[in-house]
Amino acid sequence: MTEQQAIAGTDLLQLDRGVGDFHYKMEYAYDAGAGLSEQTIDYICEAKNDPEWLRDFRKRALATFLREPLPTHWASKQLAELDFSQIRYYLAHGQKAGRTWEDVPEEMKRTFERLGVPEQERKFLAGVEAQFDSEAAYSNMKEALRDQGVIFVGSTEGLHKHPEIFRKWFGKVIPTGDNKFAALNSAVFSGGSFIYIPPGVKLSHPLQAYFRINAESFGQFERTLIIADEGSEVTYMEGCTAPRFDTATLHSAVVELVALPGAKIQYITVQNWSPNVFNLVTKRGMAMENSEIRWIDCNIGSRLTMKYPAVILRGRKARGEVLSIALANNGQHQDTGAKMIHLADETTSNIIAKSISIGEGRSSYRGLVKIPNHLKGCRNNTECDALLINTSSRTDTYPAITLRGNRSSVQHEASVSKISAEQIFYMQQRGLPEAEAMSLSVNGFVNDLVREFPMEYSVELKRLIDLEMEGSVG
Repeated sequence: MTEQQAIAGTDLLQLDRGVGDFHYKMEYAYDAGAGLSEQTIDYICEAKNDPEWLRDFRKRALATFLREPLPTHWASKQLAELDFSQIRYYLAHGQKAGRTWEDVPEEMKRTFERLGVPEQERKFLAGVEAQFDSEAAYSNMKEALRDQGVIFVGSTEGLHKHPEIFRKWFGKVIPTGDNKFAALNSAVFSGGSFIYIPPGVKLSHPLQAYFRINAESFGQFERTLIIADEGSEVTYMEGCTAPRFDTATLHSAVVELVALPGAKIQYITVQNWSPNVFNLVTKRGMAMENSEIRWIDCNIGSRLTMKYPAVILRGRKARGEVLSIALANNGQHQDTGAKMIHLADETTSNIIAKSISIGEGRSSYRGLVKIPNHLKGCRNNTECDALLINTSSRTDTYPAITLRGNRSSVQHEASVSKISAEQIFYMQQRGLPEAEAMSLSVNGFVNDLVREFPMEYSVELKRLIDLEMEGSVG
């Protein structure tokens, strides 16, 4: 590789653009059919052998979903394009995840091998869960962690085998009525991870989940609950892909994090959805005294993404952070942001969001920070920076910061910029083609956040950005 190639990262351009754009024909043992009704809920409950309390929970959530209007008055009017009657809400090959890759059905195993999941597990992961449509196809964790009392299973196994832990926090961080799509998830959720880290246990390697959509006109509704007990630490990473279809695909997850006193949770997401996916996700963590929750989020692909990771700073000296990268290409709208709710003294929060809009892509930042009057010693820092690649690109910023009283502090910085013509010209004079110079500039814009990702993810992220930049010139 030449020096110029090393500078430009052109070796990264060799990655197949359609890394997730494939699917295999599957025979499903469970299929709830298209459309959503109480009969759909009953089908899911019977298939999953849900307890009666959960059936009641699901049906109450369905009533909430049907009652609540689509939030098109403030969010994207693209939501009106979704036809919920055409979505399939539950598709599964079976009900039990394999503990070895030999236990996984051949078509599913070929999918995850092509995506590199088994290789990642061998190299650097402490545990992996791989979900295929509605249910996990594979779930495994290193024996040493199991001996320490760590629980890493699917949500169904968690509620059946560990009800005393699961029910205590399930639906407590994100209640059913929080928003329309949280209610939808509560009604039809399937899959996702349940993780419990015992007191004082600090995981040196991350746990990972990979969520794969394979079917057309399908909705994936995983539900993840992570509980880090006192003084424990865990890093959880998730990756998401789906093939391109002509019809809409829906992804509507709920993620609840609970960091008990002194615990640390780091939740990392790299999504690379196909451009027909509506990605409508609710993520929120609750941080107790001296605990820390970090969301590190990268949003690439999808037709529309609406995602605003939140931290409720409930205990004294709790810390919350959201680091977010969003890239919107032609026909895409990345509506992302963060929420920080301070409920105790001396809590701190940090939000750093960077967005890139290419072609006619649109990025929006929505932020919410609240510090009540009775608190003291609280601090918030919010930075949102946007980069426009073309004259038709669009970005919007909607920060809402409420600080009452004079014993806490907030600071907010926002910027919008375009690729510097002088910078591109300079790199072209050094022998770089214009497209590579543009890609290098964009990677420089997000580099400080990319470094927060584990090395394996940061390399992949730079590749994805390079691929998205192809064709942006002109």
